[in-house]
Amino acid sequence: MEAAMRDHPLWTTASEEDIDCAMEGLEKYIMIKLFSRTFSATPEDAKIDYEISEKISLLQTFLKPEHLDIPPIHQIEASLLLAEKELLKINAFKAPHEKLLSILNCCRVINNVLLNVAMSEHVPAGADDFLPMLIYVTIKASPLGNKTFCWANPPKLHSNLKFIKLFRRQAKLVSEAEYYYTNLVSATSFIVDLNAKSLSMDEIKFEESMQAAKLINKVTNESSSTCQMSQQQNNECSCSEKMPHKPDATGVFQVLQHGSNYPYMEAKSKGLTVGDVDVLLSDYKDLVSKYTIMCKAISCLSTSEREPLLRQIEKQSAGTLLSQHAGINTATHQHN
Repeated sequence: MEAAMRDHPLWTTASEEDIDCAMEGLEKYIMIKLFSRTFSATPEDAKIDYEISEKISLLQTFLKPEHLDIPPIHQIEASLLLAEKELLKINAFKAPHEKLLSILNCCRVINNVLLNVAMSEHVPAGADDFLPMLIYVTIKASPLGNKTFCWANPPKLHSNLKFIKLFRRQAKLVSEAEYYYTNLVSATSFIVDLNAKSLSMDEIKFEESMQAAKLINKVTNESSSTCQMSQQQNNECSCSEKMPHKPDATGVFQVLQHGSNYPYMEAKSKGLTVGDVDVLLSDYKDLVSKYTIMCKAISCLSTSEREPLLRQIEKQSAGTLLSQHAGINTATHQHN
């Protein structure tokens, strides 16, 4: 098409910049018009998108930079959040050029972090540092306001990458653009195949974290689905008794059972040591996670539905709480 444009009499006097701008505009116009027919066009694409999104949503709940061997000097939260924000823009556009630009902006932020750290710390910035950070950003990318609930992530990641590969002008998918695009493809492949051996993480701990993440996502997704159905009918978050997938006491109770028994519940500050900080922080995060899930699961129930659920949870939890309390007393005496 570009060759035909160059040969046309109307474009014989056009500059390279004019032709390039015209081709960009033409690509954008055509692909926006054909977007619904060309983006995620097959059931196979939708299936792969779902599997990747599901895998990322599980990893989001527990993955930390150290699991990918990202050194502390590269863990600059503000920059990582900016990179995540840029990547999330990919699904807001319909033109291949704009989708690719989202990837470029994300990767440039990461690259700037590496360059700045290299200059300030007088250490070389290696290509081996870039991919782990891109993998981490891809997994952690989540729309603001949803991180603690549905762990949403870059939607239709496979379809976006495929769309860019098929419909972005090949003359533009070179150099920096090709390098960053290829890295995101590699990051996506790594995530798909990721297991305990892929991370600096104990295999048993990895499996436990994945199972806990599945349980947490099940409870939150049920709650989200219930509220969304209710909002469509009543324009408010009150779930009907006839609606399926209600958050039940068993599911919420399983979430409460998972995790720490809080051995420091009755400990005194004078008896704590520096070595206790990691455990305390882990317990704090576990408690906040459970509190958030409970709030989300219960907040969309009406009063008549909420009270029986709470009574059932209280009844199921009573025995466990008593045994945990006994364990806390034992641990406290041993600690002291």
